[in-house]
Amino acid sequence: MALRRPELLRLLLLPLLGCRLLAVELISSNTQPVVQEFQSVELSCIIKSTVTPDPRIEWKKIRDGETSYVFFDNKMQGDFATRAEILSRTSLVIKNTTRMDTATYRCEVAAPSDTKSIDEINIQLTVQVKPMTPRCTVPKAVPVGKSASLHCHENEGFPKSTYSWYRNSEPLSPDTKAKPHNSSYTLNPATGTLVMP
Repeated sequence: MALRRPELLRLLLLPLLGCRLLAVELISSNTQPVVQEFQSVELSCIIKSTVTPDPRIEWKKIRDGETSYVFFDNKMQGDFATRAEILSRTSLVIKNTTRMDTATYRCEVAAPSDTKSIDEINIQLTVQVKPMTPRCTVPKAVPVGKSASLHCHENEGFPKSTYSWYRNSEPLSPDTKAKPHNSSYTLNPATGTLVMP
């Protein structure tokens, strides 16, 4: 009975490796990279061990429950074809990142000569987007005895912007315990709303 090349390679390596299982294993130097929009980023996927001479590499993008190929059949897919490349055999470099690149990326390696022939690692990429100048609404006049609501908001920043309000160049604290005795206001840093009774 003739042995196929992967089986022969496995039999030849077994005495050298003792009882150790021949398993493809992936590691990453950073599973949660953060990058500014329009910068380049490396998604680290490193083959720590394998006996397969030419394992199959795939990258997938998972965003909002949808999975799409980034690197498949030794080619970049979709819009990644013009702005991404494979580095050091398995790592993925994305150039000119955009907010739409924020997602989970899965590096998958199939190594048929290994006993455990498939491994994968997930990388959570966050692309930070600078906020724009917020739009603010302040009432021109407030009747006596009524509360005044001041609002500031912007939609561009990612992660979502938080807001601070100032009075006479002094920051107003959202913490009720840190407010001065004669101050009465409600401040929501997440929504940018300041209400003064």
